[in-house]
Amino acid sequence: MTSLPPATEKALGLVIDLDTCVGCHACVVNCKEWNTGGYGAPLGDLDPYGDEPVGSFLNRIHTFEVSPDDAPASIVHFPKSCLHCADAPCVTVCPTGASYKRSEDGIVLVDESMCIGCGLCAWACPYGAREMDPVENVMKKCTLCVDRIYNENIPKEDREPACVRTCPAGARHFGDFSDPASNVSRLVAERGGMDLMPEMGTAPVNKYLPPRPKTRPDTAAASTSANEPAPEGFLGWLDRALERLG
Repeated sequence: MTSLPPATEKALGLVIDLDTCVGCHACVVNCKEWNTGGYGAPLGDLDPYGDEPVGSFLNRIHTFEVSPDDAPASIVHFPKSCLHCADAPCVTVCPTGASYKRSEDGIVLVDESMCIGCGLCAWACPYGAREMDPVENVMKKCTLCVDRIYNENIPKEDREPACVRTCPAGARHFGDFSDPASNVSRLVAERGGMDLMPEMGTAPVNKYLPPRPKTRPDTAAASTSANEPAPEGFLGWLDRALERLG
């Protein structure tokens, strides 16, 4: 079995803001595009335009409807990929050493030349973050775009994971969690960043920022009308006219 490093020099990972994510899947598409032509073997697809398409993706978005008792119903989009856990069970269960965690930055990777496709790492991962490539028959997972973040041949602003670079809502953030002054560490401290399924004891590096509390529309309207004077003049007339039409 493969051993984990006793410590890592850095803890690179993602902060994902669930309050900001709009579920547009731009991160999913760009992740697929970059990793198909980048690090390791391409992300395979079988019968992509047929009746039963099958393919591998390193990043997926799940969408849930939330109906709390004290707030209006809302939609939460939940992106999920490898969380690069500090105590990664996918690494320690690997019989060939193909899965490993880097001591220099904490990124969990797969050496595809050593992977035998046994699937033990997928069984061990509690987050469902690994996928067997249907063409290459090796295990695939998020690499934090290791071939981008250290690539001095691309502009400095592009040296971050493809999903972070492409997010139009700014819901994804990349940085070093071992540095308390980093952007990701500050976001976690300020917004109460959470681990995914902390009860599993994997100590995931990636964190999630919870959605901000929502208020019911009728409560917000009542508060506004109570604290603000009614508009006068033309705006007052327009307001009354629109109320009659409603």
